Amino acid sequence: MYFCAISGEPPQEPVVSPKSGLIYEKRLILKYIAENGTEPTTGDKLEESDLIALKAHPKASAPRPPSATSIPALLHTLQNEWDALVLEFYARNQQYQALRQELSHALYQQDAATRVIARLIRERDAAREALASVQATTGLSAPTNDVDMAEPAQPESALPADVLSTIEETNASLSSQRKKRKPPPDYAQPAQVKAYASLNTVPSLHSTKPAGITALQVSAINPSHFLTGGNDKVVQLYDRTEGKVLATLKGHTKRVNHVRLRESDGQNNLIISGGADKTVRVWGQDAASGEYAPASTFKTHKGEITGIDLHPSSKYLAVASADNTWSLQNLETLQTLYHSPAAPESFTSLALHPDGCLLGLGTLNSTVQIYDIRVQAFVASLAPENPPADPFVVNTLSFSENGYHLAAPDGTSSVAIWDLRKQKAATSIALNADGGAYKINRIKYDPSALWFGVAGSHDIRLISHKTWDELVRFAPGDDVVDLAFGPLGKEIWGVVGRE
Repeated sequence: MYFCAISGEPPQEPVVSPKSGLIYEKRLILKYIAENGTEPTTGDKLEESDLIALKAHPKASAPRPPSATSIPALLHTLQNEWDALVLEFYARNQQYQALRQELSHALYQQDAATRVIARLIRERDAAREALASVQATTGLSAPTNDVDMAEPAQPESALPADVLSTIEETNASLSSQRKKRKPPPDYAQPAQVKAYASLNTVPSLHSTKPAGITALQVSAINPSHFLTGGNDKVVQLYDRTEGKVLATLKGHTKRVNHVRLRESDGQNNLIISGGADKTVRVWGQDAASGEYAPASTFKTHKGEITGIDLHPSSKYLAVASADNTWSLQNLETLQTLYHSPAAPESFTSLALHPDGCLLGLGTLNSTVQIYDIRVQAFVASLAPENPPADPFVVNTLSFSENGYHLAAPDGTSSVAIWDLRKQKAATSIALNADGGAYKINRIKYDPSALWFGVAGSHDIRLISHKTWDELVRFAPGDDVVDLAFGPLGKEIWGVVGRE
């Protein structure tokens, strides 16, 4: 321990005078030099630059004052240090508990994230298996990259086991026969179609207020019978041979958008309609009297019905709605089998694949969405490679009987033929109209898959499937809202206004 030669106390900043070799407190010796300019002890001349600083490491603590050297003072000091230790321990303990809670929350979050990831992986694998099954049965290739889904895909089918079995058996039976299936020898050929001309006009018995037929279907069993729906909210079954209405079916409160006839051996005949009143109505035929009576009304949807189609088994009905959902109805039990979650955009049209597993849905945003109804999973989205600046409505679509092609608008005045195996358009056919753009109202493939028809602005056009040539055009002078094919392709039906 050193002491300052001036104050006699241990210095805080010790320096040595080379003149005397004594130790001084730096602040005191500097003040003395400033006043006298000499060394305090020897009187020799001394400057600040002559001082030599002493450095000690570690720094020595200052000695305790005399008041801290007694036993009571020492006890008081020890008590203060103990109190400080206790307070520090308490603070450290609080930090420890907080860290434990944070670690516990982090572990729970990590465990929950692991479970969610495992579930999503299972759902992804299930979706991939469904896509592989679709590819095996229809040739539709599955996307190689994972897609972001707005909602988790359902890993298992929501359909009852017996319904799923019927769909699978129907698909297996039809897809195995498809390559061998050929049109009958007496089926109309494209060369014959070119010679078709307007033959007959059947006036409608729908009300004139509001006027207009909106939907058409021709009976496959009795070709003289055809079914219509109208703006007057009525569905009519008409016999053109006898020239009379067989049934006038009322119940809709708004325009009828779509009609279907279910005619199948061993099953009761049904008339089905979907309207702008958000309902799908079913009428059944009495076996004894032949009269049709209401059988059921499906109120599954909250928006206008934009498409209905019968499953190839004739037991189920697919329905699309403007409420962004689609559903599958059981025509045997008259119950809803499945109602999809809401999609990001409205569905504007619907068609079932001829094998009964795939469902095509048109949208407001220029795309066609494909679903597998067995697992209710999204399969593919078909969109034009060079879409127009303004999105168009896919208001109609039709699957080819060959199972590989789908016809749908790819613009406001053009039709694309999509190859489902490649998910690309095989061709795009521009439809020109005199005096402006061509408005497409309905597209429908002929059962032979040799050609398809387009109903739209002022005419019906029949187009060859492979050459894409226009075979024939019928121009009744007004917009054609719907069309249908008669037996063996020898008749073409169209709806114009009230005819």
